[in-house]
Amino acid sequence: STQLISFSFMVMPSGPFVICSLFCCTVFFLCGALSGSVSALKVRSSETASLSEKWCTDKERRTALLGAVENNISREEKEAIAALMAMKACRPGETRLGWVGTGVMGTSMCRHLMEAGYKMTVYSRTAAKCKPLVDLGAKLATTPAEVARESDVVFTIVGFPSDVRQVILGPDGVLSGLGEGGCVVDMTTSEPSLAVEIAEAAAAKKCFALDAPVSGGDVGAREARLSIMVGGEQSAFDAVKPLFECMGKNIRLMGGAGRGQHTKMTNQILIATGIIGVCEGLLYAHKVGLNLEEVIAAVRSGAAGSWSLENYGPRMLKRDMKPGFFIDHFVKDLKIALEEADRMKLSLPGLALAKELYVSMQAIGHGDAGNHALILALERMNNMDLGPITKK
Repeated sequence: STQLISFSFMVMPSGPFVICSLFCCTVFFLCGALSGSVSALKVRSSETASLSEKWCTDKERRTALLGAVENNISREEKEAIAALMAMKACRPGETRLGWVGTGVMGTSMCRHLMEAGYKMTVYSRTAAKCKPLVDLGAKLATTPAEVARESDVVFTIVGFPSDVRQVILGPDGVLSGLGEGGCVVDMTTSEPSLAVEIAEAAAAKKCFALDAPVSGGDVGAREARLSIMVGGEQSAFDAVKPLFECMGKNIRLMGGAGRGQHTKMTNQILIATGIIGVCEGLLYAHKVGLNLEEVIAAVRSGAAGSWSLENYGPRMLKRDMKPGFFIDHFVKDLKIALEEADRMKLSLPGLALAKELYVSMQAIGHGDAGNHALILALERMNNMDLGPITKK
C-alpha cells in the first residue's frame, strides 16, 4: 500500500491526487481491519480465490465494511469484497467432510456423499452404527470435535434438540474443533431458536452454520431425493449446495438462521394431519368391506392422492410399521411446532389433536415404530384389528 501511494504522488496531479490518496488510505485501513492480509481491494482473481479461504463471518464487521465503501468503489472492487466474504465451494477431492449421526437416514445420506468422491470422517454414540460407512472408507472418530478437526464441512443429524446442543455446542462438540472458515450443517429437525444460537456461536468462531432439516423419510434418504429446507447465509448455502444435491432433489434457501427449521415445522404440521386422514379413510374402507389395495389404486391419482397415501398406505396394509421416522422423534417435532404456535398466539387444533394421538402411541409402547403406525391408535379406538404387525 505504501508503494502504491508513493507512486500516486509521482504520477498524479495534486487535486485528484489528494482525493484518490485519501480514498485509498481509507479503503486500505478498512480492509486491514477485516482480515489483515489484504493489501488492496482490486485483487486479481487468483488472489481473491486464495484470500476467500481466510474470510471472517462476523456479520457486523462485514456490514460496517460494505456500508463504509459501497458508494465509493467500483463494481470490480465490490466483487472483490464479496469474494472475500464467500465460503469456498465444495468439491470432491478438495473438501473434507464429517458426519455426526448415522441412524436410519444419516447412513444413507452420508453414503451418497462418499459415493460422490468426498473424503469422510464419521461419528456416532454407538460406534457399531458407523461400520457400513467405515467399510466404504470413512474414518471413524471418537468425538464430534475430532470429526470437526478432520473436516471443512460437518453434517449433523441426531435425535433431539438436546442432542444437537451437545454434539455442536458441547465441550467435545463440532464447534470446539472446527477450523476458521469451516461450516456446520445441522440436518436434525430441531428448534428454530437453537439454530439461531448455533449460527451466532459459529460466527463468533469465524465459521458458518446452516440449519437444513429434511423431508422424505428413509425412502427419500436411500434414493437421494429428499427435500432440504435451509436457513442461513446465501454464500454458505451456495458453497454447500453441491453436497445437498448429492442427497436431495428439492433444495431451497428459506432465509436466515432458523428459517429452515420453521419450514420443517410447516412440513410436519401438514404430515401430521394428513396421516390422520389416510388412517381414517382406510379404516372406513375396511369397515364397509372394500378391498383396501383397490381403494388406494382408485383414489391415488385424484384429489385425495398424497405422498402419505402413496408411501404409507401400502405399509399400513402390509402391517409393516418399521420406522422411516420414529414416532418418538415425530412427537418431539409436533411439540416444537405447538410451542412455536403458542409463542405466536396461533391456534392449531388439528396439530394439537395429532400430537395427542401420537402420544397415545407412545403410551402403548409404539414410540419406536414409524409415524404411519398411527393407524394402530385409531384401530384401538374403534375396537378393530387389521392383523399382526412388524416393527423390526
